[in-house]
Amino acid sequence: MSSIPYLAALSAIAALALAAFYFKLVGAAPPGDERMVFLMTEIQKGAKAFLKREYSWLSVFVAILAIVLAIVVAPLAGLTYVFGALLSGLAGYIGMTVATMANARTTQAAKSGPAKALGVAFRGGAVMGFTVAGLALLGLTVTYIVFVTWLEVDDAFEIVTAFGLGASSIALFSRVGGGIYTKAADVGADLVGKVEAGIPEDDPRNPATIADNVGDNVGDVAGMGADLFESYAGAIIAPISLIAFAAGGVGTGLTAAEAGLAANIGFLVYPMAIAFIGMVASILGSFFVRGGESTEAHSLSTALHRGTNVAMGLTVIGTIATSYWVFDGPNQKPWGISVAVIGGLVVGWALGKAAEFYTSEQFNSVKRIAKQSETGPATTVLSGISVGMLSVATSVILILIGVGLAYWGGDQAFGETSVPGGIYGIALAAIGMLATTGVVVSVDAYGPISDNAGGIAEMAHLDPEVRRVTDALDSLGNTTAAIAKGFAVGSAALTALALFKSFQYAIEKAGSTLSLDVGEVEVFIGLFVGAGLPFLFAALTIDAVGRAASKMIEEVRRQFREIPGLREGREGVIPDSARCVAISAEASLREMILPGALAVLVPLVTGFVSVDALGGLLAGALVTGFALAIFMANSGGAWDNAKKYIEATGGKGSDQHKAAVVGDTVGDPFKDTSGPAMNILIKVMTIVALVFASAFV
Repeated sequence: MSSIPYLAALSAIAALALAAFYFKLVGAAPPGDERMVFLMTEIQKGAKAFLKREYSWLSVFVAILAIVLAIVVAPLAGLTYVFGALLSGLAGYIGMTVATMANARTTQAAKSGPAKALGVAFRGGAVMGFTVAGLALLGLTVTYIVFVTWLEVDDAFEIVTAFGLGASSIALFSRVGGGIYTKAADVGADLVGKVEAGIPEDDPRNPATIADNVGDNVGDVAGMGADLFESYAGAIIAPISLIAFAAGGVGTGLTAAEAGLAANIGFLVYPMAIAFIGMVASILGSFFVRGGESTEAHSLSTALHRGTNVAMGLTVIGTIATSYWVFDGPNQKPWGISVAVIGGLVVGWALGKAAEFYTSEQFNSVKRIAKQSETGPATTVLSGISVGMLSVATSVILILIGVGLAYWGGDQAFGETSVPGGIYGIALAAIGMLATTGVVVSVDAYGPISDNAGGIAEMAHLDPEVRRVTDALDSLGNTTAAIAKGFAVGSAALTALALFKSFQYAIEKAGSTLSLDVGEVEVFIGLFVGAGLPFLFAALTIDAVGRAASKMIEEVRRQFREIPGLREGREGVIPDSARCVAISAEASLREMILPGALAVLVPLVTGFVSVDALGGLLAGALVTGFALAIFMANSGGAWDNAKKYIEATGGKGSDQHKAAVVGDTVGDPFKDTSGPAMNILIKVMTIVALVFASAFV
């Protein structure tokens, strides 16, 4: 079993090699004519410039928190924190780079039909997917091997946990900053272009079009990549830290033997074994994605999800075999732990299917929103809110089934031992959900590439049939994004629960106790603060999008008003796209600071005042954050696809379509800014509490 971390590291290297292979295939595809190459280059330049500025700002925050960690927790914790942050940022940058290469190539491939276009877009997404999964698993296993296995340093598991905090910090700011950028541009482009000026989406006359396409990459690719990097790393760290803190593996020399785990080393390495199985399964599954010649949503969906389904099937088989290999003791029941992991995998799939049901144009939820758009924007918005709230009820039921299965499986597996089997099972369920992260992110990142491909087709004045193909791919991309968000927020709830239990053990090992009795005023206050915090976070981020979008709208109106011949499309008259790119960049970087800082500072301040209040805060934030994340992601996806459904059925330009555009505009910050950041908010606060637990006491 001591070989498992090394096997996991090798699978991570294999994933990175596959990403390099797909990168080469994407680069070899033809990018199209001179105009398409120009547009691709402009989008890439804008995205790179934004990420460079964003990472420059974030480096200051990372440096400050690294110093605090080194002083308050452990010197090496600051080092691994920086390591996690660097890898998270690198994953986002690589994903953005390939996405901005793949967009024009997908447009060119669309001239030959959907099969070829889907292949190019998926391979572009796969570079992102396997870079995210590969770097996260490699960084984590290297940290574990060096500090736990080789050096056996004091506070080793706190040092490993700091790696996850580094990933979470970058993810939070990348999601918020990128989300504000992309939605400010998107809202401005839609409201002035499609509603006021009556011109098509991504029309080259619209000054905000380039900024909108840049935003797809910095928000929906780089931000999403950092998000899933953090989710994947956090899911693996949670059960490891749970066992270490529960068994006293904090400040005790921290070899497996000194932590009281000589007979139970399997508990520490099993999460990495599941990650290894899932990585290999994802690599194999990626080769099963094959598109046909149909642009029907069902056909494209089947082709794209084939890889995920194959990866899931292989993971189930591998999980069962691995459980019997690792847990072969006389009092252990490997089938119980298999139930926990597979239960998480199945519930994650079910959350994705629920998201598909509420956001895909194949189902009645989206069609009902489209129908409501016939009576104006108010009924469009109301219908979308209803769909999002219904999806929360479904998702809560599913997550409770997952928690119940995982707890029962873990409890059955280990019974009355020193190991918290039920909670350990729940932590493993989160890994089950994200075991196939490589292929899940591949499918998610495919969406923004397809969206950009449609924009390039419109701006390059290509045949309408090309845009029809890219629109079909893009519509599916909205659904795949909602599915990936379902995986991310579901795993966040389970991971946060396991980290919360680790926090409780850490408080006890530091010589104190944690009370969660709501009859105590400190816990009650913390509970309400935590319940309100996700709403405050959502309000700040939505308001930030609104302020940035207002500036974008004013700029687009000014250019239409002051540049002669721009609205009419006179030959040789081009918009000042650079000004719109600058507006989005400046606004997003400024606006991301406050909500991002809240996630770190509020638990820190609360913890130093009262650990009981902090416990209540974490519990309240977990529940409301999960519900808000599901509501926002699915409402936003449903509004977007209702608009696309109306366009696909010949309603473009009608009053019904204009009402749907308003709904889509409301949903943009829901699904791409505030909603996706909720799952990171939940985990950032919990992992901050865990890392600083001893300092609080």
